[in-house]
Amino acid sequence: MSSAAKQNYTLFDHLLELRTRLLHAVLGVLVVFCALIYFAQDIYQYVAQPLLAVMPEGTQMIATDVASPFFTPFKLTIVLSIFITMPYILYQMWSFIAPGLYKNEKRLIAPLMVGSTLLFYGGIAFAYYIVFPVAFTFFSSVAPDGVTIATDISSYLDFVLKLFFAFGAAFEIPIAIILLCWTGVTTPDSLRTKRPYIVVGAFIIGMLLTPPDIISQTMLAVPMLLLFELGIIIASLYYKEEEDTTDEK
Repeated sequence: MSSAAKQNYTLFDHLLELRTRLLHAVLGVLVVFCALIYFAQDIYQYVAQPLLAVMPEGTQMIATDVASPFFTPFKLTIVLSIFITMPYILYQMWSFIAPGLYKNEKRLIAPLMVGSTLLFYGGIAFAYYIVFPVAFTFFSSVAPDGVTIATDISSYLDFVLKLFFAFGAAFEIPIAIILLCWTGVTTPDSLRTKRPYIVVGAFIIGMLLTPPDIISQTMLAVPMLLLFELGIIIASLYYKEEEDTTDEK
């Protein structure tokens, strides 16, 4: 469709296109969900492996609700389907908003959407492969004598999903910094001067999101600080490029 035709879109036309994009996103999630539902039990077994690996020999997870053995893997499969479909969902969002953006805005936002997805996946992988083994080892080691560890499958899923979202969001720090600098809320130089406060804030967030041991807190705080520095570097490049473009005009 030509750009002239797009400019003649009415509000109703935009709402129809938004509905179409949302339906495509939902259908994408449903297709992935239908492909994964047969493996729901295996998927849950894989997600629970970090805890199962450190549980005392002879113990196992339990289900305190009659329907939990069915609904818990079902819920996990839905969330996993959304995670897997995220690039397609973002593509639908991009297809809807891209016609209304300037060229310089497209050059900025398109890489940010790709980078945001990769960073979110990276945060989830970091939590599963690095944080979970350390955290669950800590939890199992501090159990009082005579207490048998028998975690409920539904409670475990809620716990890991919260950590997945928390670490995924924490890994979005570079994207947040770039957007803040691009919109003029702050500048890379201003963020550099606030570095001591950022260090303290990172360890406070690590304390709130991880088990109460210094190892887990450091495992979240250090990546956050590294991502903060990466965000400043990338934001500086965008900031410099924008200044050069302004000077040329």
